[in-house]
Amino acid sequence: MACMGTASGRRAGWAGTGRRIAASTHAPPAAVALLGLAAVTEALTRTAATSVSGQALELSLLAASILALATTLPLGFFWAQPATAAVAVSAASLLSLGVFRMLTIAGLLVQLTVLYRLGRNGPQHPGAYLLAAGLAAPFLVLALASPHYGGSEEGILTVLLASLAPAAALAGIAVAARREALVHSAARQVIASTLLEHTARGERARIARELHDVVAHHISMIAVQAETARLATPGMPAAGAQRLSEIGDTARAGLTEMRRLLGVLREDAQAAIPGQQSADRQPQPGLRQLNELLDGARDSSGASARLIVSGPAATLDPGVELAAYRIIQEALTNARRHAPGAAIDVELRYTDDTLRLRIRDNGPGPPAAPLAGSHGLSGMRERAAGAGGALRTGPAPGGGFLIEASLPAKAEADS
Repeated sequence: MACMGTASGRRAGWAGTGRRIAASTHAPPAAVALLGLAAVTEALTRTAATSVSGQALELSLLAASILALATTLPLGFFWAQPATAAVAVSAASLLSLGVFRMLTIAGLLVQLTVLYRLGRNGPQHPGAYLLAAGLAAPFLVLALASPHYGGSEEGILTVLLASLAPAAALAGIAVAARREALVHSAARQVIASTLLEHTARGERARIARELHDVVAHHISMIAVQAETARLATPGMPAAGAQRLSEIGDTARAGLTEMRRLLGVLREDAQAAIPGQQSADRQPQPGLRQLNELLDGARDSSGASARLIVSGPAATLDPGVELAAYRIIQEALTNARRHAPGAAIDVELRYTDDTLRLRIRDNGPGPPAAPLAGSHGLSGMRERAAGAGGALRTGPAPGGGFLIEASLPAKAEADS
């Protein structure tokens, strides 16, 4: 077992070495040079074995050497130009066979190589397929038109070349066709996955529109009608008012969760419909919209509402800004509910790493009933904790109700 493991390890090492040598930029010229040397040696040996002597032998040796080099070296010289190499080698091979009736084994290998490479590079060179077929055909014609070769070595090489030259060209064409098919298959897969992704995004966009236009509208109407019924019904028992208040709080909590879901869906909805920006795809509010929020609170309650900002204002993470906005929004709603007409101060204090919120009203203080406002207060605590901060509530010094929250104030670029 140990011997088998050692043998397989040696084979793997040799295979790796072979791949590294083949991938080297010097490998093709070196291989062609060796083939040229082998062709010259074979040509000189076969020419010297003939009955020619004297000056004729010298001329024959010179011609054989030139032809041997002409049938091999163009592959190395024109390695980056398969068509030129194929034409040069094929012309030399036909001249060597048709006129001098001689072709070396190395020349045969080079001839098959250039035809294979020409067929394989067909997609990059228009007309290469026809050229490969045209260069392979003359060898078949030469084999059929030269029966006088008989069983000589030249005759055998001619028949082999006539048989293998078209096969080499077709093999190169087949490799090129397979490579092109793989490229097209990969392109089709990319297109299919892109279409699937766009379809999914379009479906998310449709769901987002349905949630915003239908479901969110009905939930907001529940909240408005519950609040209107509680305030507009004279003499309503406290338990009934409390139930209506809880219905409104629950509806608002449902809207908050739905907005969070819509925020996830909108990310893909915008990509599904590039350039389209409708009313239901507006960005989530932040601290820049606080003035509008306070203006709305003044208009609805008739009481004063001040905004106090201290410290150098910074651009915060969108999640922190949204949490701060929602906490202030819910605090204003609670003040309208439990301290109608009370003046409200909203203070934002920026420090290096913390945003501190203080929302104070000058109303009667914390609600007497334990359940009053519990949903709004718990929702504010959850928002503060979700943003990495904390919130506390209680009576304000000197009277009224105070809500304080601390949120991380790292800039968005640093988070």
